[in-house]
Amino acid sequence: MAYDEDTLNKIYDRTNGRCHICGKKLSFINYFQFGRKGAWEVEHSHPRVKGGSDHRNNLYAACISCNRGKGTVTTQTARAWYGRTKAPLSKVKRKEVRQSHAIAGALLGAFVGLFAGPGGALVGAAIGGKIGYDSNPDK
Repeated sequence: MAYDEDTLNKIYDRTNGRCHICGKKLSFINYFQFGRKGAWEVEHSHPRVKGGSDHRNNLYAACISCNRGKGTVTTQTARAWYGRTKAPLSKVKRKEVRQSHAIAGALLGAFVGLFAGPGGALVGAAIGGKIGYDSNPDK
């Protein structure tokens, strides 16, 4: 199926330009460019042969080898081959999750730091916020 550039952009951005199966970085300009670094194609999460549709909520970016290797198995099964349980997050979702982790880390750090006094709470909040922000939001 042919996709217009706007649709390809939305599919690509949905996973921040990463294969939704293995997580490898893809190159937008190498769409359907077999043999090129970061080459990718549109993958149907729920395969068409098993009733999957061409609706955009079923379409993801995947490196060509993952898409072809997946065949008709479920995406959950294919991701498990790489030790993954979910697709990479979009830039927007990654930012939201990182902010949430930073707030949670800061609160936890501040609470633990209270045992060392007010200064400890500030240091704990800073350290906890940094650790929370730096945690991998795709896990």
